[in-house]
Amino acid sequence: MKKFITIGEIINTHGIKGELKVYPLTDDPKRFNKLDVVYIEGVPKKILECKFQSNRVILKVQSIDSIEEALPYKGKYLEVPRENAVELKEGTYFIADIIGCSVVDEEGVFYGKVGDVLHTHSNDVYWIKGKDELLIPAIKDVIVNIDVKKEEIVIKPVKTWM
Repeated sequence: MKKFITIGEIINTHGIKGELKVYPLTDDPKRFNKLDVVYIEGVPKKILECKFQSNRVILKVQSIDSIEEALPYKGKYLEVPRENAVELKEGTYFIADIIGCSVVDEEGVFYGKVGDVLHTHSNDVYWIKGKDELLIPAIKDVIVNIDVKKEEIVIKPVKTWM
């Protein structure tokens, strides 16, 4: 499992004092209020201020004091150490732990590995990259078991739910 969990993507600068506009990659953007430090490309950055703007987070971090200093961070990701990540409810997982898992069905057929997790209005969808690409809905009727420690997801045979 990854040591760091991605919680946001820097999508732009904000203002002229080096603030960063962040698209939150977490179910609860308010968690940014509780953070003291984030990591950008493995470098710890102390959070000085946090504001919210519709569905975006505006962060002021230490040592980024102008728009020119903030611009190179556009497109980079904010991470926190796993031990600082929010506690998950049973049966829920970090996307970082799902991506890369092997997907097999109950009969042992290997479909590939999870390449991405897509968010839809009703449920997440696992994008499986293998010999063929496959989209698997992350619902109880399809997913039999997820074991992130073994990096394996067991599904019902495709022919039974497609």
